[in-house]
Amino acid sequence: MGPLSRETWAQRLGAFRASPSAFMAGPEGEDLGRDLLSELRSEKLSEQTKVSLLALSLEYPAQLWPDATAAEAAATSLLDTLVLLPPRPSALRRPLLLAATTALVAGDALGPTSEASRRLLPLLLGLASGRDLGRGFGPASEQRPLQATACECLRELESCKPGLLGGCLGLLRGLLGQEGPVQPLSLLLALALRNTLVIRARARARAGLQGLLMAGDTPSGGDPWNWALAEEGDARLQPQAPSWPAAEEECGLAVLEPTPEEARELRAAVAQLLDTSYLLTPVAQAQLLWLLGWALRGLRGQTPVLFKPQLVRLLGTAQLTLLHAVLALKAAFGEALFTAQDEALLLRRLTVAAQHPALPLPAHLFHLHCLLSFPENWPLGPTGEEAAPLLLGPRLCRGLLPSLLHDPMALLARLHLLCLLCVEDEEKEEKGQDRSPRHYLEELLAGLRQRAALDGGPRASATLCFQASYLVVQCLATQPTVLTPLTHGLARLYRARPVLAPHFVDLLDRVGPELGEPLRVALRQEVVSRPGRDEALRRHLQILARVADGNAQSATLGFLGAAAAHCTDWGLQQALLRVCRALLRAGVGGGPADLLQALARQWEDPDGRDHARLYYILLAHLAGPKLAVALGPSPAAPASASSLVAENQGFAAVLVVQEAPAPIRLSVGPRRAAGPGPVLQLHVEVLEPAYSLELRFRVEGQVYAPLGAVHVPCLCPGRPCRPLLLPLQPRRPAPTRLDVRALYTTPTGLTCHARLPPLPVNFADLFLPFPQAPEGDKLGFFEELWDSCLPKGAESRLWCPLGPRGLEALVSRHLEPFVVVAQPPTSYHVAIRLPPDSRLLLRLEAAREDGVPVALRTDDWAVLPLAGDYLRGLSAAV
Repeated sequence: MGPLSRETWAQRLGAFRASPSAFMAGPEGEDLGRDLLSELRSEKLSEQTKVSLLALSLEYPAQLWPDATAAEAAATSLLDTLVLLPPRPSALRRPLLLAATTALVAGDALGPTSEASRRLLPLLLGLASGRDLGRGFGPASEQRPLQATACECLRELESCKPGLLGGCLGLLRGLLGQEGPVQPLSLLLALALRNTLVIRARARARAGLQGLLMAGDTPSGGDPWNWALAEEGDARLQPQAPSWPAAEEECGLAVLEPTPEEARELRAAVAQLLDTSYLLTPVAQAQLLWLLGWALRGLRGQTPVLFKPQLVRLLGTAQLTLLHAVLALKAAFGEALFTAQDEALLLRRLTVAAQHPALPLPAHLFHLHCLLSFPENWPLGPTGEEAAPLLLGPRLCRGLLPSLLHDPMALLARLHLLCLLCVEDEEKEEKGQDRSPRHYLEELLAGLRQRAALDGGPRASATLCFQASYLVVQCLATQPTVLTPLTHGLARLYRARPVLAPHFVDLLDRVGPELGEPLRVALRQEVVSRPGRDEALRRHLQILARVADGNAQSATLGFLGAAAAHCTDWGLQQALLRVCRALLRAGVGGGPADLLQALARQWEDPDGRDHARLYYILLAHLAGPKLAVALGPSPAAPASASSLVAENQGFAAVLVVQEAPAPIRLSVGPRRAAGPGPVLQLHVEVLEPAYSLELRFRVEGQVYAPLGAVHVPCLCPGRPCRPLLLPLQPRRPAPTRLDVRALYTTPTGLTCHARLPPLPVNFADLFLPFPQAPEGDKLGFFEELWDSCLPKGAESRLWCPLGPRGLEALVSRHLEPFVVVAQPPTSYHVAIRLPPDSRLLLRLEAAREDGVPVALRTDDWAVLPLAGDYLRGLSAAV
């Protein structure tokens, strides 16, 4: 295929980006990667179009190069294209470097045995050091961009293979002191240093650190790539972003004890990086500080005093990324780096900044999160316990108290801080403080409930009220002085607006017994004392199904008896039956028996009557524990996460088709060369019993007519099953693949569907014999068929390297039903009928010791290549 135009490529790329998986599964998907690589060398496409092609390879490397072999070939081709670029300025050099690196990494082809890796790594290191610039890699104007790109590529390789650049630390240190891109080199050196230290600490390696840190071109071994260290560092050293809560987990490794000489070189390397950090962007500075911080944290005897000059500059920063990095250093080193004055200054800065009215919401939430997770020097209480910082009192946080006017996310964050302050509120309340944090919390919750109780109010107000209630319970679960008024307030909210019943059910499912038990009692009292009709009754029954138990049984049954007269539709009847079900599972004895009998007699709906009668029979014949098991969730299906569905999960599982791994093995048996059309013989084996099996087949494209399903009543393991016959209806003779899906019923009663491996339909599976030739004139019959193929058909010849014995074995094994005239072992005339209305004729004659010539004639020229491939395959297999 010739080179494609820019418009054609634009259409292909648009179709690919719309659905990469669908495009790759189509007819053009297999050739996309190969066409992309070849078009990069075409002179008919502009550089802008080629850059777009390279951008595609950067975005979707896994789809274009799905395995290591394809990735290796792609990287090699990209490097060849890079070398062939003319020495003039070009916009392709940097994308080609990035694309080659991405192909190796995404395809998992990076390694010491990869030829592309052995070409790419020295090239990247040479470009990063400036040695290869000016020698076929563009003019001097591209020097710094190429150096920066090479450093970025090396950093990506080091991230994927930690320890790979462990032998280049000295070289990178030397480059950092020269003229070149400071930021890429700094981040590359910091990452390589951090990975080397962590891997050596985990491996408890002692020697060699000083030699690695000494400046030089290459280590003493001559090979700068430390593949052995990269193999040890395959433990996925993560994360690579400042995150102080994960600090202890990430640094939970054996401490490295460097020698005095190694410690001196290490301090010099860290100081060199820190001295140039002010030249980096804020995000790059934060990354650098994090890498160096966690690298030094695992070294015994290394004080973090090297960071002190940076703190003088960073404590007053307005950049959120740098502030985050400072807090990460505080979490790592604590009082060894931050004094009490530094801690007070940081808290004051966070508090004042969080109150700024012009602060965007994300920045506002960031400052509040930093206050809630502030890493103190000397925290009180056990590790992991949530508490407000000691220096953060109510007076300092007066401007951070939540208000109903705040955004919901900001209100919840401020409420979280207020709850932490309420934990320390007992002493201040005893001193007679007028407006303690606890009083403010109660007023805020009352305001939220008041807004949620407004009839027709927005759903967001109700959601915020219950989110706030849940947050208060999580933080103050041990303070009854807060939970008691909260319980009463929620009960009044339900009284004012029963339509919020789903929110109450969800809250009861999430909170612990500290609020759950008193709230259940309060809600049950509200429900049984206020019967209603229609929608209110539906909500009351929903709540009662969640809170009903053995307590207050008479009041609950009285409410249900009065409500039964108003349950005229199916939905209300099912809601009332769910309450009865909850009472039976709670083991309330025979109390509901009279109610169930009355329901079975009064209700007109047969479904409600049958359920009531079933529950009564179960109550009369089963003891309490067995009754609870019979009415509990079915163990065959997972429990529903919805609080609105209380019916037996087994019923729903039976009605829903489940997706399951296929316990069925399907294979194609020997072909049947008889009948009016081709038929596949299918052999079925099962690993477990399957009932009412239905096999559905689908063919891609329009080559075959739709195929009917095949049904099997029952299949059991170890019991042979007769072959299944699948008639094929090809619209033209061509091989294909059948997608197979199975629908079946398990012994537990579940209906499942599964996708089976595709079945191949070979060219030979379509062969059919001609009607029986007249006796005595078989040769004339064949010659008549032979002559009828032309002139509209086609003829071809090929050579099969088979002797007479091999030819006889081939015919007897594969072509016996189609032989019209035979003079074994040297001559055979074969006539094959191909549906729907084609024919294939073969003359195999004059066989010699070294082979036999084969003449092919057909009335459909599209059959010739298929027939040639088929015969060549047979001769190779004999």
